[in-house]
Amino acid sequence: MTDEVVETTYGPVRGAIEDGVRVFRGIRYAAPPVGERRWRAPQPPEPWTEPADATRFAPASVQPRNAVILMPPDVRQDEDCLFLNVWASAAVGADERRPVMVWIHGGAYMFGCSAQHMYDGRALVNTGEVVLVTIDYRVGALGFADLSRLGEPGRFDANPALHDVVAALRWVQDNIARFGGDPGAVTIFGESAGGGIVTTLLTVPAARGLFVRAIAESSPATSVYDQDRSERIARQLLEKLGADDAEALRGLPAAQVTAAGMELFSEIPVSEPGTLAFAPVVDGVLVPEHPVTVYSRGDAHPVPLLLGTNADETSLFTRVKSPLLPVSATALAEMTADLRAERPELEVPDDAEIAAAYAGLRSSARGPAISRDLAFRMPAVWIAEGHSAVAPTYLYRFDWATPMLRLLGIGASHGTELPYVWGNLVGGPKDITFRLGGLRTGRALSARMQQRWRRFATTGTPDADTGPAWPAYTAPDRRSLRIDRVDSVVSDLDAADRATWGAAPLAFP
Repeated sequence: MTDEVVETTYGPVRGAIEDGVRVFRGIRYAAPPVGERRWRAPQPPEPWTEPADATRFAPASVQPRNAVILMPPDVRQDEDCLFLNVWASAAVGADERRPVMVWIHGGAYMFGCSAQHMYDGRALVNTGEVVLVTIDYRVGALGFADLSRLGEPGRFDANPALHDVVAALRWVQDNIARFGGDPGAVTIFGESAGGGIVTTLLTVPAARGLFVRAIAESSPATSVYDQDRSERIARQLLEKLGADDAEALRGLPAAQVTAAGMELFSEIPVSEPGTLAFAPVVDGVLVPEHPVTVYSRGDAHPVPLLLGTNADETSLFTRVKSPLLPVSATALAEMTADLRAERPELEVPDDAEIAAAYAGLRSSARGPAISRDLAFRMPAVWIAEGHSAVAPTYLYRFDWATPMLRLLGIGASHGTELPYVWGNLVGGPKDITFRLGGLRTGRALSARMQQRWRRFATTGTPDADTGPAWPAYTAPDRRSLRIDRVDSVVSDLDAADRATWGAAPLAFP
């Protein structure tokens, strides 16, 4: 392992060369968001003069434990979490300018960090085609609670986490050339909540010009709410913490705020099916309008967009009995009734129409399928319909599942595409994914997906050396790529769902 020092706009950082990859972990991009800076947009860090250690991951955002999203044992949590990591092939010289991919991790806006084993970037950058940046941002109540209406004007900012990501992208613009990256060729990509941040950023004026392409995997794009809803959640947070006003929350330990946020995270989807406690907010400042409204008008940033979902998005949520997605008939009926009441201008299908559309499924599969389509698939289709009018748009559905995942009834669930995108197929000795075979197919599929993702970042066209060319999504044929053991191009893959749910995005205000 060889040390390497790079000068950034705030000070020098010392990384290392590992297995032919230059790695810089834990580079500070903003000042600690603590004390008076809690629930505020991030500020630039204090400059430093001595090389900062960038050989280890920095702390992750404070968050509850999660059985699915596992933290590496050597990564601690801290409110001071605004750091990023840079990965580049050692064959890429510092004076070169390679396209850049910036990863935004997922985790239901509540969990996750850049240090997860899945996001080790060596397999993605080892061809030397791209430079990779992975970022951390505030999650949970510390990142998404909106206290802006509860305090004195200007004392709190809505969407602190989105401000974090914008600040990280500005750091990339200012610094990535020093690592061999091209600031004029930045692709943002993310999955789940990270995908939701991606689809939101395409409608954020402050993000214009910070990236030229975008990839959104399983984005909950319609889970963006207005400030009436976010204010109500903020008041519930105060009540749980026994605080008289928002200012009092700044003096509480981050772990205490996070624990109260976790209670709301669990309670809100039960009392209000189909909604989340914490998500991006239409604040009229950073996020001027609901993103799907912007997409439907064709007013999102006109950058090429690759997006899609997995065939069995909700199966894992169902298996672990997560409250996040409604799957029971009662919860789904309550959700659609609430939608009709809150958005009377929308044509929400009635219960009989929904039942008829999913009548071909066994009863236990209907709820998960409806929830899958409303939470993930249809938002992707609605975005593709609008965005394809202003920029090249590529829609996919990931169908591949190993024999073990099929046997367990998980299939191509939420997040199961990630190992193939990152090339980190086996998550350790306890990973049972390939226990019944499929590893050879998985490696070939991973090579194709990585090539498609990198080609999109480098050329704007997501083609691979093997498999069919991926055509852009355009009406009336609406061609999508179905990613499986063998990739295939399918015309109007979502015709039945569009007929059921309509062309207007269905979203809570």
